[in-house]
Amino acid sequence: MPSIGPEHLRPLSEFKYLNAENVSRYRLIMRIFYENHMRLRYWLRPLDVHGAVLETGLIPGYTVEQCEQDLQVLHEWGNLECQQDKAKSTSIEEFKKKRFRYQMTAVAVEIERLLNALEQVQGYGGELDATPLETIARILRDIRERAQEMSRAESFAVWKELMDRFRRLHENAVDYYAQISSAKAEALMQTEAFLAFKEDLRRYLQQFALGLQQFGAQIEGTLRALSSDVVEAFLSSVTWGEMEIPNLEDRREFDERMVAHREEWRSLEGWFIGLDGDDSEVVKLERATKEAIGRVVRQALALQEQARAGVSRRRDLSYLARWFMSLDSIAEAHRLGAAVFGLYVPRHFQGEPPRSTDSADCSMWDEAPVFRALSPKTRGPRQRLAVSPVRDRAVQKAKATEAWHQAQANARDVERRWLREGTFSMAEFDELTVEDRGLLLQWVSRALSRADRRFRSPEGYQIRVEIPEHGERHCIVFSDGEMEMPNFKFYIWREHR
Repeated sequence: MPSIGPEHLRPLSEFKYLNAENVSRYRLIMRIFYENHMRLRYWLRPLDVHGAVLETGLIPGYTVEQCEQDLQVLHEWGNLECQQDKAKSTSIEEFKKKRFRYQMTAVAVEIERLLNALEQVQGYGGELDATPLETIARILRDIRERAQEMSRAESFAVWKELMDRFRRLHENAVDYYAQISSAKAEALMQTEAFLAFKEDLRRYLQQFALGLQQFGAQIEGTLRALSSDVVEAFLSSVTWGEMEIPNLEDRREFDERMVAHREEWRSLEGWFIGLDGDDSEVVKLERATKEAIGRVVRQALALQEQARAGVSRRRDLSYLARWFMSLDSIAEAHRLGAAVFGLYVPRHFQGEPPRSTDSADCSMWDEAPVFRALSPKTRGPRQRLAVSPVRDRAVQKAKATEAWHQAQANARDVERRWLREGTFSMAEFDELTVEDRGLLLQWVSRALSRADRRFRSPEGYQIRVEIPEHGERHCIVFSDGEMEMPNFKFYIWREHR
């Protein structure tokens, strides 16, 4: 991996204060420096640090000598920069004492910022928002249409916005899927409280999946349409625009910055298109979204079934049976049955039993009762089911294979017939078959996804599709209806080697 070098193997002394012997003193001092750094007060004297430590009351009995010693240790580890405080010297003796003032290093600021963020972490967080996808699609269209017209500063600004949206989309999606796949989420899905918001969660995942399908295809098509020359020129403009911004810490040359930007662009392409035959991250994300929706629905159904299974109706049914037995006439039983069973949707456990008569005037109460044997719901051993032999479907498979080969042969015949046409336009045809329509639309789709509007067929033919300049359209009749389309012009030739 070209981005990994020997510098990534050295120990980082800047992290020593997090696990040193006097970790409480070091961490308190660094947090005092960080709080002052955020208030734009960068340089602190030992007396300022000592007074702030005593003000917190967390380390009683803390002396100035200890404070100076701790500041010197942090300076040796690379967490603090020191500078002689010449402004406070009123004599030569005081100047020789070399009183120092201290400032956080850039690495120390990032470490404290990380620690501050870690203290706020309650879970994975993240969100599924399709807005970054829409923004990325818009930016890529601007690059394709206006890359040559952008200034260096504008190219760099567009690049920063593109990378910011891309990182935000990736990190938020990864964190959100980690959240709903965590052990805490799995435990929540086992409780009744999950039913309260399962519909909102399903709708939320569905909206993101629709955004992926809509904008993911647009982004993929735009990336495929961008030629390597346009991308290289744009990245060069971005690099020059970045170098025009004075940066005292980043002293990389043009070539080194250009390599880094190419790697970032390759990561963007791999995320939306896929690399080395692997599925793109958009496809994987869409698959994960569908799996999450299915898991939510299945878990909700399982909870509902579990709730229904735990309810016993034995006492109610026993009371209802005694009520029916106490009635004096069948008419009263009819009225009670209508009041009790007519309020609910019936559940049919089996089909219609055989009737003793076909008369439509015969009531169900005149029919003989039907007895059904119910198997007990116990945890004991179940009855062995009858094992049926595996059916031989060799004949059906042979017919299906033959039909598939015949369909492939017909498709090849249709393709060879059109390859012999040479140059033609859609306006030359008033009526075509459905197979012709499928092949021509497939050619149009493959050609329009490329910048030069041409591709190579498996037969070795070069096919180029030309879009009508003035928007001419033509209507063609098919066996299943009519279709109006642009008057595409096709150029077909075979390269001779």
